[in-house]
Amino acid sequence: MTLADIQSQSSQKPSPLLRFSRRVLMGTGFGALALCFGFWATPYGPAEADFLNRLSPPTATHWFGTDHLGRDIGTRLLFGAFWSLGLSFVISLAGLLVGTLIGLVAGATGRLPDMVLMRITDSFFAFPELIAAVTFAGLFGPSTINLVIALSLVSWMKFTRLSRSLAKSIAEQDFVIQARLNGLPAGLILLRHILPNVIPSLLVLWTSSWSRTILAVSGLSFLGFGVQPPTAEWGAMLLDGKPYMQTAPHLMIFPGLAVLISVLVINLTGDRIRDLLAKTK
Repeated sequence: MTLADIQSQSSQKPSPLLRFSRRVLMGTGFGALALCFGFWATPYGPAEADFLNRLSPPTATHWFGTDHLGRDIGTRLLFGAFWSLGLSFVISLAGLLVGTLIGLVAGATGRLPDMVLMRITDSFFAFPELIAAVTFAGLFGPSTINLVIALSLVSWMKFTRLSRSLAKSIAEQDFVIQARLNGLPAGLILLRHILPNVIPSLLVLWTSSWSRTILAVSGLSFLGFGVQPPTAEWGAMLLDGKPYMQTAPHLMIFPGLAVLISVLVINLTGDRIRDLLAKTK
């Protein structure tokens, strides 16, 4: 290889997907730093009540106003992001990991494991996420732990179907067949050859799953089956502000905007990743 070849390779620009991934990581880092700065900079606590300033509209001291107990809504929105975004992230990530593992095993090991695992997956599809969470909360009581368990139990099937379909297709490719003929163990084939090729499509599905889980967590908390007061969670904040919708609409406007913007940003990120993947094929 000549010096000119080395210089030409070093001058090549990274792929659009790689550049976008870097931007997403930078944006995520800035967002995390902004939340940490908000936790440190706010002079109020999420449960700190001030009964003399109940239902105050946005002012210079309370940028987003106060609720029916005089608690600062801006501070509660910051701490609510930890619960709404954090819980939905954990639930969707658990579904991604479990569903991908089951789907890879079903799609790349044989007919009998495929049939058994997919029948189990189909049986779980009979329980919609919200109905399953409400039923679980009715049986064991509304709480954050029961919310996470219920939504986690019904969040993995989409990933199982997609990873299984992709794994069956990739398992018929020449490089996988060659790896089998060379005596490579099945587990190593899954990790080295099949898993890297299914991750991009699963990532797109995961972004949409994360946004739907945000809506599920907030919706169930609004119905009283999820995160319980006085915890600052966006859905629970909407529930607290419901009786004051006419007299103090900011109690519901700001938590609703937080849910809307978060879901919109995550969905747009997933759409952009999907478009970039389509261009690279």
